[in-house]
Amino acid sequence: MKKIITLAILLFSFVSFAQIKVLETVPVEKLGKVNNNYIQKIGDEYTVYYTSIQNDDDSSALRKFSFKNVNNDYTGLYNIIMGGFTASPLYDIKLELPNNYIWLHYTGSVIPEKATVQFMVSSKEASSATSSVSEPFVKDQINKLFQK
Repeated sequence: MKKIITLAILLFSFVSFAQIKVLETVPVEKLGKVNNNYIQKIGDEYTVYYTSIQNDDDSSALRKFSFKNVNNDYTGLYNIIMGGFTASPLYDIKLELPNNYIWLHYTGSVIPEKATVQFMVSSKEASSATSSVSEPFVKDQINKLFQK
């Protein structure tokens, strides 16, 4: 009987310590950064953080849009942005992401290296019809942001 009670106490003590589990974590990787704007990668999801230039209540807060890297979408987005710099004439490109619409707004210049692009982001959710505009980026800043 003493052995059964001792065995039960030992089993109970092991069960009580089994409340703590080690969970698998995915590393957070910060990719390129330009001023306060940067791209963060968590697993296969990329998030672009940018400072909005619109005058709103919280102008210092970063805005963001995210997407999963399905079918190499990260490189695809980079190629779309870079292709817009060489278009003649420059025109806006509209992209649809899972939760947002993104307009790539290009502004031209006589010098091709001075052409800029801005992210104009609006939410798909009708209840939070928010929109924001990033600061303008030149081609070299996009290369640095995407680490290319």
